[in-house]
Amino acid sequence: MGLQRVTTLQKNVVEPLEHNPQATEELSMSDNVRSQAITQGTQRTPNRAMLRAVGFGDQDFTKPIVGIANGYSTITPCNMGINSLALRAETALKQAGAMPQMFGTITVSDGISMGTEGMKYSLVSREVIADSIETACNAQSMDAVLAIGGCDKNMPGAMIAISRMNIPAIFVYGGTIKPGHYNGKDLTVVSAFEAVGQYSAGKIDDTELIEVERRSCPGAGSCGGMYTANTMSSAIEAMGMSLMYSSTMAAEDEEKAESTEKSAYVLRDAIKNRILPRQILTRKAFENAIAVIMAVGGSTNSVLHLLAIANAIGVELTIDDFEVIRAKVPVLCDLKPSGRYVAIDLHKAGGIPLIMKMLLEKGLIHGDALTITGKTVAEQLANVPSEPSPDQDVIRPWNNPMYAQGHLAILKGNLATEGAVAKITGVKNPVITGPARVFESEEECLDAILAGKISAGDVIVIRYEGPKGGPGMREMLAPTSAIIGAGLGDKVGLITDGRFSGGTYGMVVGHVAPEAAVGGNIGLVQEGDSITIDAHQRLLQVNISDEELAQRRQTWQAPKPRYTKGVLAKYAKLVSSSSIGAVTDLNLS
Repeated sequence: MGLQRVTTLQKNVVEPLEHNPQATEELSMSDNVRSQAITQGTQRTPNRAMLRAVGFGDQDFTKPIVGIANGYSTITPCNMGINSLALRAETALKQAGAMPQMFGTITVSDGISMGTEGMKYSLVSREVIADSIETACNAQSMDAVLAIGGCDKNMPGAMIAISRMNIPAIFVYGGTIKPGHYNGKDLTVVSAFEAVGQYSAGKIDDTELIEVERRSCPGAGSCGGMYTANTMSSAIEAMGMSLMYSSTMAAEDEEKAESTEKSAYVLRDAIKNRILPRQILTRKAFENAIAVIMAVGGSTNSVLHLLAIANAIGVELTIDDFEVIRAKVPVLCDLKPSGRYVAIDLHKAGGIPLIMKMLLEKGLIHGDALTITGKTVAEQLANVPSEPSPDQDVIRPWNNPMYAQGHLAILKGNLATEGAVAKITGVKNPVITGPARVFESEEECLDAILAGKISAGDVIVIRYEGPKGGPGMREMLAPTSAIIGAGLGDKVGLITDGRFSGGTYGMVVGHVAPEAAVGGNIGLVQEGDSITIDAHQRLLQVNISDEELAQRRQTWQAPKPRYTKGVLAKYAKLVSSSSIGAVTDLNLS
């Protein structure tokens, strides 16, 4: 039975996907353009000898070699189900007439490293993943790549590599986790973070805290709300680099395995038809992705990652482009972290294709953008409903959105001359002016919140956590969740040159650039300074004079690097500003 699409939340209306590998043509010699370098000619006898040891036979040296970038690991639930998907893809590629070669790439668990020094490696891992996929594919002269990932940085890491290489490629998302349940509520890992704040505020007892811990992550899959992993998988689907409906499937459901198998056949066709990433990842594709991210209420990290992918593929995209699209696109989905539902609920309600069809009907995405299938977005969406079913309330109708405009606002001002990203879902009035409470690290801030030292009206400043200063731009899920758990989500502001988890919501502003470590004004703020966050005016400023800022700058000194050896030291030397994606290969020539 073919893969099925669930198009409404309560009515199982399904449409089987076409899937007939026997009817497809064999791939030919012309499809192994790159791998001929290691498989053809007398001089390649040693190369072929080694390939025979890994399973090649006489008939296989004319087949295209397809890399399977396998993000499997037991480090995190996000990736622990991926290996079976990779094996399914491997079998399908062989049946399709290709010669698959599987290789591993790393992941780190943001959820497990969150709030520790280890979180500094999270954004760094995006570059390591990109570099590792590029290295394996180019070193082995692979003709194409099928990348499978789960945790947050797997998606942008794979897409950066795919963009650099520009060989036929498809991305397969490992799938989302199913929610846990306790006291009639759906739980995600963010529930556990927020429970810490609730416990510290005396709102729950030891019994409830441990029950939330035990039930928040019931199995395999990436964190279940519209957090960073599900945001990026949705963006990649919107960009046309993965199959429709694939970004919101549960990791443990059979349809995820079937979708992976179909992805292998679609990639086979892309090899044959020479459909390359640069034909798909155009400016129109990025605008489509941004519109979808706004409509689903996605993560702030998507700004950082889309800027980085655009840099890799050579598309002009700036942080200001997000603001232009935000003004046009409403938030249509009631999804966690600030809403009620998780990604599998969105899937049952129609998934990303339904969101895209609604946007297409309003002229807010480009229907003529190409997808990996060889069809345009409009062709792919032809049979998708234009409105959500009235039998569900995960996806709102156009005339009754969650918010009239997108939720990721780009703020500028004397604290962020290059820009900062505010996530304003779940906030009744995203405007605050209050005294600065200044912390030089995430840990210092969390200790103050849990000790009850933060009051309503405060504006928390966490600095020296940027790409260079951290280094690694840690996510601040622990402090923001503690704020929510303590009941201060609408009552305090928080700004940082670090990042936020996709699970964050509240009056929070991240990616403040320039960062403190390179002399950004956030490094000049003093305890008690008046700070204004105004999402309506798109303003982030410290309310002191330019003269006072200049005087403070005269006494400011750049901090010494926190690391002088290893990957974090190399990253701090190379990384660019967050306002252009925190990339590590900018202006290397």
